Amino acid sequence: MARFDPRGRANRALLVGVGDYDFTRPEHPFGVPGDLPAVEHNLDGLRQALRAGGVFAEDGITVARPRTVDEFDRHLDAAVDAAEGLLLLYFSGHGAVPSTGDELWLLMRRATIVPGTESVFRGAVPWKSVLTVLSRARAERVVVILDCCYAGNASAAWDTLGTAQRQRTSLLMSVQANNRIDAGDGDTPTPFTAHLVRLLRNGEIGFDELADRLRAHMSAHHTTLREPPEPWEPQSRSATSGTDVLLAAPPVRPPGTPPSPPAPPAPPTPFAQPHGAGARRHVPKPGRARAGLRALLRRPGGPGGLVPLTGRRRLAAVIGVPAVIAGLVATGLAVLHGGDGAPCTPPLELRLLTDPDLEPTLRKAAEAYLTSKANGTGDGCRRSGITVYSAGAAATVTAFSRQSDPWQRPTGEDTNPQRDIGPQPDIWIPASFASADRARLTSPERTYVSLEADPEPFAYSPVVLAVPQDLAAEPAAERVGSLAALTEAVRKREARAEVRRTDPENTDAGLLATIGLYGGAGERDPASAERGVAQPGPPARTGAELLCTLPDDDAVDDRTSALVPEFLLKTAVGCDSATRTGRMAEYPVDVPGLSPTFVRVRWKGADRDGEVRDRAVEGFRTWLTGKGGAKTSGPAAPGGLAVFGQDGFRAGSGGHRPLAASDFGALADPGVLPGPALPTAMTDALKRYREANGPGRVLFLLDSSGSMGGLWEGPGGAPGIIAQSLAGLGGQDVYGVWGVAGEPGGSRPYAEVLSFGKHDRQEAQRAIPASAQVKDLEADPYRALVAALGFMAQRGTDDHRPQLIVYVTDDEDDNRLTEDGRLGDLLASVRAGRIPVVMASLDSGGCDKGKPDAAISEASGGRCLDTKGDLVARLRDEVARTGTGDEG
Repeated sequence: MARFDPRGRANRALLVGVGDYDFTRPEHPFGVPGDLPAVEHNLDGLRQALRAGGVFAEDGITVARPRTVDEFDRHLDAAVDAAEGLLLLYFSGHGAVPSTGDELWLLMRRATIVPGTESVFRGAVPWKSVLTVLSRARAERVVVILDCCYAGNASAAWDTLGTAQRQRTSLLMSVQANNRIDAGDGDTPTPFTAHLVRLLRNGEIGFDELADRLRAHMSAHHTTLREPPEPWEPQSRSATSGTDVLLAAPPVRPPGTPPSPPAPPAPPTPFAQPHGAGARRHVPKPGRARAGLRALLRRPGGPGGLVPLTGRRRLAAVIGVPAVIAGLVATGLAVLHGGDGAPCTPPLELRLLTDPDLEPTLRKAAEAYLTSKANGTGDGCRRSGITVYSAGAAATVTAFSRQSDPWQRPTGEDTNPQRDIGPQPDIWIPASFASADRARLTSPERTYVSLEADPEPFAYSPVVLAVPQDLAAEPAAERVGSLAALTEAVRKREARAEVRRTDPENTDAGLLATIGLYGGAGERDPASAERGVAQPGPPARTGAELLCTLPDDDAVDDRTSALVPEFLLKTAVGCDSATRTGRMAEYPVDVPGLSPTFVRVRWKGADRDGEVRDRAVEGFRTWLTGKGGAKTSGPAAPGGLAVFGQDGFRAGSGGHRPLAASDFGALADPGVLPGPALPTAMTDALKRYREANGPGRVLFLLDSSGSMGGLWEGPGGAPGIIAQSLAGLGGQDVYGVWGVAGEPGGSRPYAEVLSFGKHDRQEAQRAIPASAQVKDLEADPYRALVAALGFMAQRGTDDHRPQLIVYVTDDEDDNRLTEDGRLGDLLASVRAGRIPVVMASLDSGGCDKGKPDAAISEASGGRCLDTKGDLVARLRDEVARTGTGDEG
């Protein structure tokens, strides 16, 4: 995996610890459980580990012990404003969640807890607000580490971040959701931070390895304070950019060098106060050399000069290592020297925005360009660096055409392309030539951007039907035809054959596939066409994700064709190569192909380094496309086209011949291939797709039998788990809850806990734990599931809105599923009903192979969840795939 190396940048670490609390129980009725003396050891140990780790300079580490929310906010604002490379936030102290369990709160020193129907935390910081502040940071990567009770509940807010923020934000949580943890004996650090510090001091380590090793150690040696105890399992959310981030790389001492002396105590920051002290202490300003380094690292370009690199940050490669200033070798900077021995100046950075399907190939191309002769200045230095990042295709078109003003100057949270798309690009490479036309302003609105697209695409890839080998046509002539004819032929070979397509909102390929599904002239009913590609949950976001998730179920993989770009049959194979079904490409003549196009993006007022930036863009364009432009110091071709050829692309014009050997299930010459889409066809298909499906329906079954008594109370209890999962549902979704327990032979195996209908989410989250009651009766899951299938089928007769059944149970009564052949009958019913059923087992082995829960979920096309993973987060995700998540 690629790794972002922040060494030598303006990095900041904010270490927040709250060990002493002004109000504690039993002295104060609304106080917190008690002081946490181990926190002070956490701060000391982590500060020393980071200082020795080679990533953070001493003046880049702030230790804070905030008494109030205002103090915490000032510290956080200062760190957010100062960090340009890596921003690390660490918190150790009391964490708390309300009865609904839907939000984590970080308790400051003067915090109190006011009990009620939903507890109120005064003097505490809501985790969601911390994420909001972090979203405006200029830092290229953000890492958050939480060591507190209920830390795992922080994942819910991370999961709802915009795509751009998930791309650059990594979150490490000390324990799984809804669990309290032991803070240790007070004479040493907490168990979690103690091992965290050991790993950081033990050599080079990145975020993903750190999270994996912490999880392995803690789960093997510690348990949580939940009753009964559970293995202590730290959780993590890695930045979705696919690039890890280096957190520590201690410098290697030459042999015979004595160890460095212990680190002196870190000076307090202007806001930090020693315990019991009220006076502020002076903090020395960084020396001129370090200030000069930060100035060198500032990025040129953008309206009026500097533009913060907010939003997505996927580094294609090390973008021209900055020059070293004498005396700063301890910061870990590498040195590039020119031909005369003089250090190179930092290269100009270009920002390249692209379609998510194209991003992996363009990252390879950018890496190749950075070290090529074409990017050299002739004296051993680099002319430019390139940051490659992607964003949803539909959102990108909208941002260019109607949101260039807030893209330059975000004015609020509702419309903020810097957050949702990423930094203002110099180059845009959409996957379809038509998208460049769609993105141009066609109304009299004010615009701050102009798009200069090349007259033709530089590469091509048809959108193909990737058919399992056993179902594919043998003769080449039968592998070409209309999409309807090709899919019908596959269904004749396999009656259960399915077709899936990626998200039309996220990739141009998904939208182009939708054009074919709806018919060339839009003659098919969109709702009917969408039923033909229906699946549990939402469509995959990219073609690679689709091809990599199909092997999760061998039966589905064997019978499912995927509408994806042809080149992915070559590149998207590393995810599950041992078990995946081989696929052959069939070529729909009515699905337009991908036509990557080079677009120069110009921003109004961004002319400070205009000529230099133009030369840098043109140099990359010439190398990438092999067409015209200014001469460079290296050959212009094959350049980027060779990279695209290696990844399975075809020539952008002519007969679209393969750029390299096509030995991956594709036809070298399938005949005349479809051209690019018309802009109007893409716009119309997107509009019809958005109107095709309405809000969702979800029916929750809650096992309320007597055996559930020990799994009932609090946010981690069964009612609380369901209440938390409502985060994925909105005001237009319809849902209800049944309590499953009843008298033997009774007329109904359930009782209504929450009526089936539209609800205010917060009211429903309060109502479910309040209304649900454990009964001294047994559950009959067979009768309850049969009733639920019939109930939901009746409500889906007049439309085709997405539906879901969720059953939360301890599996104590699953023997009633297997008696008298009931399970076979139930499996037949769920297959016929085509309503996904999520079995959420509170038993860690509930989803083991051969268990009824696993069989039911598989037969229905749903998911089986148990406590071996983060059941709460995964259930919330499953529900969100059915619901709208909107409160309107």
